[in-house]
Amino acid sequence: MLKEFKEFAIKGNMIDMAVGVIVGGAFSSLVGTLVNNILMPLLSLITAGADFTTWFIALDGNHYATAAAAEEAGAAVVNFGMFIQGIINFVLMAFVVFLVVRAINKARAAMKPAEEAPEEPTTKVCPFCQSEISILATRCPHCTSELPEEDSPIDPEAAA
Repeated sequence: MLKEFKEFAIKGNMIDMAVGVIVGGAFSSLVGTLVNNILMPLLSLITAGADFTTWFIALDGNHYATAAAAEEAGAAVVNFGMFIQGIINFVLMAFVVFLVVRAINKARAAMKPAEEAPEEPTTKVCPFCQSEISILATRCPHCTSELPEEDSPIDPEAAA
């Protein structure tokens, strides 16, 4: 069993996944710092400094100054402000991740060599002998058959 575990643990996919989890954790920390220390203070300017985390409803019908005071009194509390704050954090984090992924995709596209346009064909197949001939040919050099006009890319009126 130890041998099987060792084989499983050192497989390429397992190591790639471990690296992904570690980098993902570091990235999550970076995005969280950006949202909490830069975007949320800017959002508080827009919302006139409203602190959603202090919004709550005490289910016993009494009014309390803070959610902590209500909990100390033994009242059940619905912290809907914390939920609103969580939604705002999620939307901001998702937006930041979207912007980062978008920038990475643009950078990859810029680094990727441009795909060459397919070249125009220079040959065609003779409908009589199936030999490959020049696309401009009006007579097959192999079987000497005269090629139909619709097979020729040259406009007969323009060539005259």
